[in-house]
Amino acid sequence: QVQLVESGGGSVEAGGSLRLSCAASRNLFSFNTMAWYRQAPGKQRELVARIRTAGGFTNYTDSVKGRFTISTDHAKNTVFLQMNSLKPEDTAVYFCTDEMRSWGQGTQVIVSS
Repeated sequence: QVQLVESGGGSVEAGGSLRLSCAASRNLFSFNTMAWYRQAPGKQRELVARIRTAGGFTNYTDSVKGRFTISTDHAKNTVFLQMNSLKPEDTAVYFCTDEMRSWGQGTQVIVSS
């Protein structure tokens, strides 16, 4: 079982930025993709951003395109989610996953208007 540990959540005002980190317990190249999902209160969990670990191809949900950037640091086995121009509707618990079996514990992001 892979261990995924998220960090970097917090409370910010609208327009602010946060960078989430997800530290994996093994080499990122052992995964086909890594992704960030989020779940807001009363809503289903949704994909935010995905990256192919080999090649770096990325895709994003429409609501975050141009504001969020997913990236990897293979030397540190870490996946990042840079979130800029945050909006109140981005408020959610954000989860890191290998989209196979492993999920992190989640990190809370709260954006106030």
